[in-house]
Amino acid sequence: MLTGSCLCGAVKYQAEGPLSLVARCHCEQCRKQSGSEFASNGSVPAAGFRVLQGEDLLKQFEWSPGEARVFCSQCGSPIFKRSAKNPDAVRLRLGCLDVEIDEKPALHVFVAEKPAWSEITDDLPRYQHTIVER
Repeated sequence: MLTGSCLCGAVKYQAEGPLSLVARCHCEQCRKQSGSEFASNGSVPAAGFRVLQGEDLLKQFEWSPGEARVFCSQCGSPIFKRSAKNPDAVRLRLGCLDVEIDEKPALHVFVAEKPAWSEITDDLPRYQHTIVER
């Protein structure tokens, strides 16, 4: 069982695995939402995802039709993403997990949007855009 929370602790969730499509995303949206050079994300089945606390504090930003980024309105932590193109999955922000996971990032996506000052220093596969649904 995966559990996670926001920075202020007001939002808590749990998700049944498996965790899949673990990636480091360099797209502009992920960078701007996370405030860092990339975001680490992984998918879980939507049927096994539940907000346990603070659902009333969740806000979403629909950056593209059917694409919603969900965050805590109190502290701003990005929690997950939903996509109308893939309603059976929830894309978690792995930095908000409260448990250790065995899964390691398998690839880098949207490398074409990576800022020039950011270096990729591992040997993971790199994709200029994506091979997974955003």
